[in-house]
Amino acid sequence: MVTARAVTLKDSMKGENRMVRKGFKMFLNPGMAEEYEKRHNELWPEMKEMIHQYGGHNYSIFLDRETNVLYGYLEVEDEELWAKSADTPINRRWWDYMADIMETRADNSPVCVDFVPVFHLN
Repeated sequence: MVTARAVTLKDSMKGENRMVRKGFKMFLNPGMAEEYEKRHNELWPEMKEMIHQYGGHNYSIFLDRETNVLYGYLEVEDEELWAKSADTPINRRWWDYMADIMETRADNSPVCVDFVPVFHLN
């Protein structure tokens, strides 16, 4: 589950909230890059559906192969709605599935470090 600090994108003409941008990093266990990529290439349809159902869009994860650090970017429609996705059965199942290849907490959620936004240009 992504819990990164967010910045709200605003329509400069109307001042309307559009999306919340989230940046974060996670930590892959050494030697697990291929398996991580394989599991995401085979992302369960119900996981994709849950991400969209809880307002997640434009989700990307990048890997620094030298350090095994994963860098994620995600846009969400609503912070409160997105936060609720952590408690869904499918998300908990995904955490359990991924726990053997990355650093996790006691509940199998990935260790995630939020980024602080410092610049954005449309």
